[in-house]
Amino acid sequence: MDLTGKINKINSLQIFQLLRFGTFLLISIIFANSSVATEDIGYYELSLFIASAVSFFWVTGIIQSLLPLYNNNKTFRKDPSGNAKSPEIFNAFLVLSGFSLVAFIFCIFFQRSFYLFDGVKDISFINLVFVYILLSNPGHLVEYIYLLKNLSEEMLIYGLWSFGLQLLLVTVPVLYGYPIEYAVIGLIVISVIRLIWLGVLLKRYSGFRFSRSFIREHISLGIPLIVSSLLSGSAQYIDGIIVSGSFDAASFAVFRFGAKELPLVLLLANGLSNAMLPEFSTADKVKNALAIIKNRSRRLMHILFPLSTILLFFSKVLYIAMFGERFSRSADIFMVYLLLIISRLIFPHTILIGLKRTRIILGASFVEIALNVSLSLFLIRYYGMVGVAVATAIVFLVEKMLLVSYNYFKLKIKPGEYIPLGVYLFYTALIIAVFVLLDHRIIRLH
Repeated sequence: MDLTGKINKINSLQIFQLLRFGTFLLISIIFANSSVATEDIGYYELSLFIASAVSFFWVTGIIQSLLPLYNNNKTFRKDPSGNAKSPEIFNAFLVLSGFSLVAFIFCIFFQRSFYLFDGVKDISFINLVFVYILLSNPGHLVEYIYLLKNLSEEMLIYGLWSFGLQLLLVTVPVLYGYPIEYAVIGLIVISVIRLIWLGVLLKRYSGFRFSRSFIREHISLGIPLIVSSLLSGSAQYIDGIIVSGSFDAASFAVFRFGAKELPLVLLLANGLSNAMLPEFSTADKVKNALAIIKNRSRRLMHILFPLSTILLFFSKVLYIAMFGERFSRSADIFMVYLLLIISRLIFPHTILIGLKRTRIILGASFVEIALNVSLSLFLIRYYGMVGVAVATAIVFLVEKMLLVSYNYFKLKIKPGEYIPLGVYLFYTALIIAVFVLLDHRIIRLH
C-alpha cells in the first residue's frame, strides 16, 4: 500500500478497513485500562462476537458479488458515460436490508441458541445487540458506493468522521459511569447515522428501480460466496472444538490466545481483493486487472512478509510481555499462524469472483473444511495444539493452490500473470526457513 503516493480506490479501501479495525481495537484498549469491570467488558466483547457471528458471512458474500455485477449484469444496461444513477446499488441495498431483517428475526426467535456461548444468558441487553445487527449491516454499503464511484478521498473523510464518532459514542458514556449497555447503544446510534448517510448517497448515486431479476442474479452469484465465507469462518471454531476435546480448559485458553493472524495482513489483503473486483467487468479489462493485482500484491509482499518474519523472532517476548509467562506457549501457536501470510497474499479467488466463477470457490471451501478436520486430528497426535495450527496453515495454502490450478487449467490464466512469482517464492522460502530455525531451536533468542 503506497501511503505516500496519490490516494486511489485500492489503498483508500485498505486504509478504511484499518480504520475500522483500529477503532474497535482502541475501544477495547480504553475499556481494558479503565475502571470498567472485567465482567462488563466481557459482555461487550461477547455482544460484538454474536453480531459478527450471525452476519459476517452473508455481508461478505453480498458485497463481493455486487462488485463484479455493478458494471456487468444481465438486467441493467451499462451507461457508457458512467454518470447515470445505478439501480444495482439500490437493489443491493434491498438485499442487504432483507438479510439483516432475516438475521434479526432469527435472533429474536432463536435467542436461546446463543446460550451455547458461556455468559450470553447473563447479558441483560441482548435485545439491543439484535437491534444493532438489524441496523448496522446495510451501512457497509457506504464505503463500497465510494469505491464503485471512485471517490477515494470522500471514502477516507467518511471513515475518519464515522469511526471517530463511533469511538466517542461507545466509550464516553461508559467512562462517565453509565452501564456497559450504553456502549451497545452507542453502536446503534452510529449505525443509524450511517444509515442516514447511506440514504443521502442512495439518493445521489442510485436509481430507485426495484428489479427481481437483478436480485435473483445477485443472490445466485452470492450464495456460493456466502456459504464459502461461512465455511472458511467456521475453521477457527472447528479448531477450537478439536483442541477443547483433546485438552483441558487451561490449554484451550493457551490455544485461543495464540490462534490469531496478523490483522494487518488480513485487512490489507481483503482490501486489495475487494477493490479489484469491479475491474473484471469486461473481457478487455481482465489483462490490465491481472497486472494491477500483480503489482499491488508485490508491494504488500515487500511490506508484510518482512514484518511477519520479524515478528517470528519476537513473538515469544511479545506474548510474555502482553499476557504473562503462563501464556508463553501461545506464542508457538501464533508463530504458525504468521505463516498464513503465504496463502493470504495470492489472489486467485479475486479473479474467480470478478469473472463470476463463484461455484469453484464454494467447492474449494468444502475441500478445505474436510482436509482441515482430518489433518488436524492426525497432527494433534504428534504435535499437540501446534499440530492443529500447522494443519490450518497447510489447508489454507492447499485451497489457494486449487484455485490457482483452476485458473491455469480451466481459464488459461498463468500464475505469473497475477502473482510476482520471484518475490513470492523468495519471501515464502525465507519465512519458512526462519520458522524452522526458530522452531528447532537452531536460532535461540533470549
